[in-house]
Amino acid sequence: MSRAARLGAFIIVSLTILAAGIFIIGGKKYLFSSTYELKAQFDNVAGLDAGGDVRVGGVHSGTVHSIVLPNRPGEKVTVIMDLGKSTHEIIKQDSVAAIETEGLLGNQYLSISFGSAGTADVRDGDTIASQPPLEMAALFKKTSDILDSSQQAIQNATRATANLDSISAKINTGQGTVGALVNDKQLYSNLEQTTATMQNTMLQAQAGVTDFQENMEALKHNFFLRGYYKSRGYEDSAELAKDEIAGLPQGTPTKAFTYPTKQLFDKQDSAKLKNQKSLSAGGEFLANNPFGFAVVVASAGMEGDTQKDLVLTEARAMVVREYLVENFGFDDSQLKTLGMGKQTDANSAAGWGTVQILIYPAGTEIPPSKQPPAATSSKAAPDQAVQASTAAAIPKPQ
Repeated sequence: MSRAARLGAFIIVSLTILAAGIFIIGGKKYLFSSTYELKAQFDNVAGLDAGGDVRVGGVHSGTVHSIVLPNRPGEKVTVIMDLGKSTHEIIKQDSVAAIETEGLLGNQYLSISFGSAGTADVRDGDTIASQPPLEMAALFKKTSDILDSSQQAIQNATRATANLDSISAKINTGQGTVGALVNDKQLYSNLEQTTATMQNTMLQAQAGVTDFQENMEALKHNFFLRGYYKSRGYEDSAELAKDEIAGLPQGTPTKAFTYPTKQLFDKQDSAKLKNQKSLSAGGEFLANNPFGFAVVVASAGMEGDTQKDLVLTEARAMVVREYLVENFGFDDSQLKTLGMGKQTDANSAAGWGTVQILIYPAGTEIPPSKQPPAATSSKAAPDQAVQASTAAAIPKPQ
């Protein structure tokens, strides 16, 4: 073969390899296939770069087209993705984007969860919900703090063991009160009798307190007191925390309905609904769309007593929940309540506040239930004050 022929063959082979490489890289970057665009917003992208992988169900299905910084502080970073058309049937409106890491210290990539069957398809340019990324620096710092705490706990345990050895030696030799009890049976017997007498006294006192609490509960349900609660839209303040959660979950709700409190309730200090039909849009959405769980959040303006406003917002959230459950068909265990009390971002100008129905996607972890208040807690103070003032107005028997 002549030198010119060998040179021509080399050039042809090189061009073929180059073209194949271009098509392979282009295929991975979706340069030669039909795509559509989705967006997701994050507080922090945790090192994700433009050109990074987008995976759907763990399968490479697109690329990060660009990452746009916010215009002002307080806004979120927007990630724009190009996705293959084949994912259009499995990514839905309730799909969630999350930034994940390959291995412990690998590259970041964007993961998108499958949507729910029956949920509307996403459209080109839509923004889907997101989850905050796990930052490795914060994880390492927390691990370091745990190790430091463990080391301190070990040192404390060592000192405690040494102290116990010293105490045991003194007890064995009869030193101190405990040593005397161990070595003097008569003293131990006298102390045991005294302890039994004190326990009986405490049991009698506890029985008296229980009777008093039962009497107060019965008094609360007295006709006069029941009228006080009922005039405000609920009969028993103990029912307020039955479906209440301790706080809002992590993540962004997929749907939110916001109502001025003045639109729904008849008075500023009342939990009686006056315009229930305003809630129809939220109720129909709950009945006709799949969701993870929802929460009715009630807040008050900045006027009035703080503790009473907290109880009032809990009552308003409960009343709205009861109306939605009774009038729209959905799983009532998925609907929770949260009374926020005074909030500066509520409708403070009017002093009434707002009521929101926040709807979260499937997979969102429901926060723990709010613990019921103790009998002496400050939260119970408004009810006790009402009981005391109303009881004073009840005529005593002659």
